[in-house]
Amino acid sequence: MGICDNRTVIITGAARGLGRAYALAFAAEGANVVVNDIGTSLGGEGRDTSAADGVVAEIKSAGGNAIANYEDITDWDGAKRIVDAAVAAFGDLHVVVNNAGIVRDRMFVSATIEEWDATMHVHLRGHFCVSRHAVDFWRARGKEGHKVDARIINTSSGAGLQGSIAQAAYSTAKGGIASLTLVQAAELGRYGITANALAPSARTRMTEQAFADKMATEGQAFDVMDPANIAPTVVWLGSAESAHVTGCVFELEGGKIMLEDGWREGPHLDAGKQWDPADVGGAVDKLLADRVPPRKVWGTA
Repeated sequence: MGICDNRTVIITGAARGLGRAYALAFAAEGANVVVNDIGTSLGGEGRDTSAADGVVAEIKSAGGNAIANYEDITDWDGAKRIVDAAVAAFGDLHVVVNNAGIVRDRMFVSATIEEWDATMHVHLRGHFCVSRHAVDFWRARGKEGHKVDARIINTSSGAGLQGSIAQAAYSTAKGGIASLTLVQAAELGRYGITANALAPSARTRMTEQAFADKMATEGQAFDVMDPANIAPTVVWLGSAESAHVTGCVFELEGGKIMLEDGWREGPHLDAGKQWDPADVGGAVDKLLADRVPPRKVWGTA
């Protein structure tokens, strides 16, 4: 018996890295898994269905249930076909893990509109399309009298939470996903749907390129950057046991689970009247002195 027995999960970008680790872990806990991946390069080019097929073969060889799906998450109709495929194969849907993404690293002064649009398209539109169709399915189930116990698990990033040098587009998209998660949690709870987000740190095609030194932990007694380390928390969030948890962002690395504290009101001064511009500087300096120092942007000294 596993904690996800008979639950059906869609995982986007599930052919490699974190997505593959999630797929294997969900299947090991009894879930039916839809391995969605179009098999693009790190930058989003090309197509290769063999990687998704390989993950499905791994799951089936271990006695699990899985199907491959090659739909583009950014295509509105294609995203619906992902949901439809899950229901057709397994009779229901319980979890969407929005994991797929691309990266186009570039200093802001060199960034192009094409790179910006491509990054927003995959991350933000991709998260929207799949989740939106899943929510339509779950709401319809609820109206039919079925008990809905559903999960949306989004993927933000440390880059989205604190910024990262040479990743303006990626950081912006990932920050948007964190905000999207808060709104989904607030709006969808009435339908039996929770929404949470991850900011995982692990060895993937993206991180090996951007943070090579940090990722080089293979061969150590505990491989902190093994993507499999992230999977247990994701699987638990997809289980029936996590119904009380929503609107959270979890930063995960190795054996660490950290709950992000979010944007909160900091120190303030109230003049009780309109400020004189000449006095604002002194007030801001005091506020800066009183605040909790923010985390540094990735890549800065």
